Amino acid sequence: MQIHSNYPLQLLNSFGFAAFAQEFVSVKTNSELFDAISYANSKQLPWQIIGGGSNIVLRSNLPGLTIQMQILGKKLVRETESQFVIDVGAGENWHDFVAWTIENNYLGLENLALIPGTVGAAPIQNIGAYGQEVEAFIDSVEVIDTALMKPTSDQESVSVVLSNVDCQFTYRDSIFKSNPSRFVVTQVRFTIPKKWLANIQYAELSKQFFDNPSPSAKDIFLAVCQIRKNKLPDPNLLGNAGSFFHNPVVSSSQFEVLKGRFPDIIANATITPQGKKYYKLAAGWLIDQCGFKGVRLGQIGVYDRQALVLVNHGGASASDLLELASQIKEKVHTVYGVDLVQEPITMPARSD
Repeated sequence: MQIHSNYPLQLLNSFGFAAFAQEFVSVKTNSELFDAISYANSKQLPWQIIGGGSNIVLRSNLPGLTIQMQILGKKLVRETESQFVIDVGAGENWHDFVAWTIENNYLGLENLALIPGTVGAAPIQNIGAYGQEVEAFIDSVEVIDTALMKPTSDQESVSVVLSNVDCQFTYRDSIFKSNPSRFVVTQVRFTIPKKWLANIQYAELSKQFFDNPSPSAKDIFLAVCQIRKNKLPDPNLLGNAGSFFHNPVVSSSQFEVLKGRFPDIIANATITPQGKKYYKLAAGWLIDQCGFKGVRLGQIGVYDRQALVLVNHGGASASDLLELASQIKEKVHTVYGVDLVQEPITMPARSD
């Protein structure tokens, strides 16, 4: 395990912000991860995990030890009459994993294609897109539970497997997101049903198949990739973290009031397993209607083709980004009475 000091992170975050880790290590096994956390604890250093860097906002200096998750590997564990069971390392690229499932005829994840980040981040955020959420395919998640770590602990004593129910999944949330310093995801077990049905109910996706009512999983995979490429900038060309805000969730009564005031408001209705109806408002539409699409504040701005995406035009900082985000949240709240919640995680900054 090689630990680096004052390590540059500009290439490890999709906003491209110039940032440095006080100390940095890349881990490729559960044992290395355990050793890295143990090292930080022994030195009384704060520590944080980064994966693909596509869902974080980095300030100029990160305190303590920054651990890059690079635990790889994906394999079919077993096959039953009804499903495929697949284990995947937390450091695997999410989109590459989805492409691999399509190539191997493990169908169902195609709506989640081209979401940036790692497999380990998928359950943390409970990622979702185009009418699908990852929780529907997660059997269990293997983690290191740092609450169990003591000076005498070994790796096996702190490795825990949490079931789907244990993960406490809700919209873009989970027990991992609620307890970021406790659970470190090392592996995700997926169950992919053999009985496949096309999921093209989401309006934007449905339009792609007006002339093809029975698309294949590969057709949907390619369509999702094209939609995302058309409306989201390539972070290699224009720094961004994809959608910067969650779509706000409101009750049926709240939605009716908003619909009365703003007849063109865009929302998707959802029914909970308990039969309760709620609405997810299109955050991008709210931001656009408030006049922010294409707006720039120095070198930070709102993407001119999708108001939900904030972009670094080059040389911007986390402070610039958070200032613009604050202005957007304040205006949307004033106009619509709706609170926007930031999706990327703002990492801590060193005080020195």
